[in-house]
Amino acid sequence: MSQRVAIVGGGQTYHTTHRPDVNIPELCHESVKAALEDANLEPKDIDAVIMGNMEFFEGRYLQDMWEADYVGGYLKPGIRVTTGGSTGGTLACVAFEYVASGVFDTVLTVGFEKQGEGDSRAALKGVADALWDRFISAGAIGTFAQLGRAYMMDYGAKEEHAAMVRLQADRNACRNPYAHLRLGLKSIDEVLKSKPLVPPVKMLDMCPASEGSCALIVASEEKAKKITNKPVWVKDWVTCHSEDRYAREAPVSLANLTEAASILYKRNGISNPRRDISFSEMYNPSTWAELVFTEAFGICEKGEAWRLVEKGAFALEGEFPINPSGGVIATNPIGATAMLRIAEAALQLRGDAGEHQITRKPKYGFTTAWGGTSWTVATLLSNTLD
Repeated sequence: MSQRVAIVGGGQTYHTTHRPDVNIPELCHESVKAALEDANLEPKDIDAVIMGNMEFFEGRYLQDMWEADYVGGYLKPGIRVTTGGSTGGTLACVAFEYVASGVFDTVLTVGFEKQGEGDSRAALKGVADALWDRFISAGAIGTFAQLGRAYMMDYGAKEEHAAMVRLQADRNACRNPYAHLRLGLKSIDEVLKSKPLVPPVKMLDMCPASEGSCALIVASEEKAKKITNKPVWVKDWVTCHSEDRYAREAPVSLANLTEAASILYKRNGISNPRRDISFSEMYNPSTWAELVFTEAFGICEKGEAWRLVEKGAFALEGEFPINPSGGVIATNPIGATAMLRIAEAALQLRGDAGEHQITRKPKYGFTTAWGGTSWTVATLLSNTLD
């Protein structure tokens, strides 16, 4: 019989473009220390440690071996996990599964990225020619340019609607002290006038390259009730990925997103996500991705997301807040990015999100992770055990 799983602690660093003051182990230590303090635990209380990042971006392999002393992993069981942009979500799922299976009772998982150690921007661009990139969809900018253009043509959205998404994200990020980009944007025009990349994508439509880390502590029901009086229960998680499916669909396969959400909803009796779930921390690497992904996850009908953005439905005080933290377009330490979605959702469900706490009292939170082959992770969190 599986054990029920709870998040009992979380921690993250302040995120920025470069952290020359710390090396990678020291960066991870900051989030681990915060998570242990949040759970009122010590390293000896942790049974296993799971770590992950996009190691290609730092140009160093087997970094978990280097970091063991700094994250409390010395002489403890552990593994390293990497699944591209979805790494942080996969790390959390591995921790959930270790606890649910009864293999361990208390697991620490750490995601991180220190992109100044390598050249992640070159890797993400894919090719040097932005116009060619647009057509072959080799890099992130070209991919989301195609996605945005198709969405505009199919459903009548305008560049202003992507700018509205960015403006809302920045307002949320400005309330989040850990967020990287807190720009204080005042108007849609500021976004529209930002540097053009590949039409319709502009500089402010894309996520930044951030340095930072995030840590979560996951425990069994018995342990969780002893550790904290505010556990966040992990009701369910689903992973869907298919490179073959991705290759057949351009510019982005949405089938994995829809499948993951559909399975999660069906297993948990959710017939109307906007009514049955309180909010979402969604993996949104661009403004256009947030619009399209919102529909792919069944939060609204196709072609409806931009209209709901106009109405403020996804704002902190709206019907269904999306990315109260500011999301990926504000903060993107890639190996930790998807884990931040879960950590931030846990804060919301605990009522501990501070100035970016949503106005309605939440019961369920929906989080997602997404990677380059449309590798999708969806999780459902709750503040009650039911």
